[in-house]
Amino acid sequence: MALDPVNTFAGNPLDRAGDLRNDPDWVAEQAGRDDALALILWNGAPLIEETADGPRLAWVDMAHARVLVPDRELFLGLWKGAPVFAVEFEGPADPAEGPVKGLGVFHDMRTAAGMLPGQDSAMAGCAKSLFDWRRRHGFCAACGQPTRTGSGGWKRICEACGTEHFPRVDPVTIMLPVYMGGAEPVCLLGRQAAWPAGRMSALAGFLEPGESIEEACAREVKEEAGLTVTAVRYHSSQPWPFPSQLMIGLIAEVSDDQATPDQTELEAVAWLTRAEARAVLDGAHPEIKAPPPFAIAHTLIRAWVDEG
Repeated sequence: MALDPVNTFAGNPLDRAGDLRNDPDWVAEQAGRDDALALILWNGAPLIEETADGPRLAWVDMAHARVLVPDRELFLGLWKGAPVFAVEFEGPADPAEGPVKGLGVFHDMRTAAGMLPGQDSAMAGCAKSLFDWRRRHGFCAACGQPTRTGSGGWKRICEACGTEHFPRVDPVTIMLPVYMGGAEPVCLLGRQAAWPAGRMSALAGFLEPGESIEEACAREVKEEAGLTVTAVRYHSSQPWPFPSQLMIGLIAEVSDDQATPDQTELEAVAWLTRAEARAVLDGAHPEIKAPPPFAIAHTLIRAWVDEG
């Protein structure tokens, strides 16, 4: 089944084998297979090799991966029937200058997203999210006792109280406000103070308990820009492994064009016509720089521009 559009970090080709991975003997059997492979991370950064076809994830056989990084592995899934794992180095020393020298170079995940083919970025992003979650859940939230890994790395188990913990995904609405009531349609971009000079992007915010996607979208737009949302249209979603969010991409029509940045989340806003937004995406705007192409904000702007 083709899914369009597929954003960066989506399109994972693996069969996650969700039922099979609950059997530790099955996972151990997969790790021992001759065709088992592993991708390698270092503090969340994937190891990338240069090939004749461009940058790719660097793979090693699982037996070698276990020698490199003992007791820090997770099962990612099956790729055309072959088992795929991930291992992660931790610490300040770059393994590319030591144990994996000559196999590739580690790149932080944002840099890697702009380099890797789509399926590679999806697998690496999934591994990063799982390792980040594992780092944060070494102790049981119910009783405070240590937890151990289960289901090939997709579960943490507290043997003291029996509680099972699963990876959490934090939903985030990310929306492009548009105003259709003027001489020509315009979209709103916002800027956070911490961003690189000139960078502007879509608005975004976490969903809160008891809130629908539409309600979260309306609340965030009102809080950040003082605008009232009148209609919400879903566009697409994006797994975002920083550390583990689901970006829910929306086009949000608003009642007027009297936007005011809240000076907390946003320091500035700008209304753009489709021609101006296209210039931003093309790098031709004199003042505003677009979000990076691997971000769903870029996709939302492009989708709105292409509607006109």
